[in-house]
Amino acid sequence: MEILERKDNPLLNRVEIKFVWNHPGEGTPTRKDMVIAAAKSEPNADKNLTYIKDVRTVFGKGRTEGYALIYADKASASIEPDYVSDRHKDLFEEPNEGDGE
Repeated sequence: MEILERKDNPLLNRVEIKFVWNHPGEGTPTRKDMVIAAAKSEPNADKNLTYIKDVRTVFGKGRTEGYALIYADKASASIEPDYVSDRHKDLFEEPNEGDGE
């Protein structure tokens, strides 16, 4: 992942990142992979407070562009619309094992 632009947004207590991910010969990176890479780009970032938006991949190019929002705390992240937080809430939860049968 290559960071194209980084912007501090103190009013919303977040960092906004525009990125490009080159993946020739491979499929589009998963949302989870993009969240992990974006969170690694910021010191002390929490992957559970990192949201990926506006992802665009051009067919046949092997290049994905996107926009990541990295919040400093849970209260600040609460401004994200429900549909966005719903897409991200299960990314890092461990899957439940069966009922032991």
